[in-house]
Amino acid sequence: RSSAASDVYKRQDAITAAYSGFGHAARAPLVQLGPNHHLLELFHGPTLAFKDFAMQLIGQLSQKALGRRGEQVTIVGATSGDTGSAAIEAFRGLDAANVFILFPNGRVSDVQRRQMTTPTESNVHAIAMEGTFDTCQAMLKDMFNDFKFRDGVKLAGVNSINWARVLAQVVYYFSSATSLGAPHRKVSFTVPTGNFGDIFAGYLAHKMGLPIAQLVIATNQNDILHRCISRNDHTTRPLEQSLAPSMDIMISSNFERLLFDLYDRDGAVITQLMADAKVGSMQLTESALTLAQQLFSSYRCDDKGM
Repeated sequence: RSSAASDVYKRQDAITAAYSGFGHAARAPLVQLGPNHHLLELFHGPTLAFKDFAMQLIGQLSQKALGRRGEQVTIVGATSGDTGSAAIEAFRGLDAANVFILFPNGRVSDVQRRQMTTPTESNVHAIAMEGTFDTCQAMLKDMFNDFKFRDGVKLAGVNSINWARVLAQVVYYFSSATSLGAPHRKVSFTVPTGNFGDIFAGYLAHKMGLPIAQLVIATNQNDILHRCISRNDHTTRPLEQSLAPSMDIMISSNFERLLFDLYDRDGAVITQLMADAKVGSMQLTESALTLAQQLFSSYRCDDKGM
């Protein structure tokens, strides 16, 4: 077997291992709810979170790549529930990585807290922090901005700031859309979102040529993304604890990636925008907002409406 063929075989082997623990043969089945209305089930992974789709694959690929190089990394993540559960499940017992997950104390579901804190493998660690998810995420970004520390412990991330996370999620946009008639038929997706990673994967699928008619940003009462897209109001407010704690996020990391595209990849402008957001409020230019609204719309639903 040639070296190139061997690499392909190893990747296929990793994909098979990653998705072998899913509880449905289709992995991401479509269920019809009504005329032109379907539900994409993303909860058949081992932790019942859609993030299993990316995390299980990243765990397998990381183990193979790091094992080949004889290296080990320190993986850190911030979570409001599902990312941490999925990461710990994916990396538990693997030799190539030590995993540390920060989660806001009292602000994750009991099921996800137990998923994170009950594994006995010595390479995974869940750490409860006082504050909110945004507090944990800010600490995570500070770690990566300390370059000496980052390089010294060989730091790697598993939040949706990890590009591989977003890329792996692009796949089910293509698989579901083609099942419904794409590319000859446009498909719209409504995506519950907190950190904007899953719906940003849909945006990437659109940029790659998938004919998506509309991406609907679905938020809970922590509705900063809805307010931004619908009326250009990106004003931070105190987080409200909700029935969907994974969506209780005020500063969404992957929204910054969308803004980077909307502003013609001008890093200096985005740096200033995000600085404004962190101190309370930012406002998009009319041209950037108009461009976003060509593909994105939004909706807000609080606990009473669930």
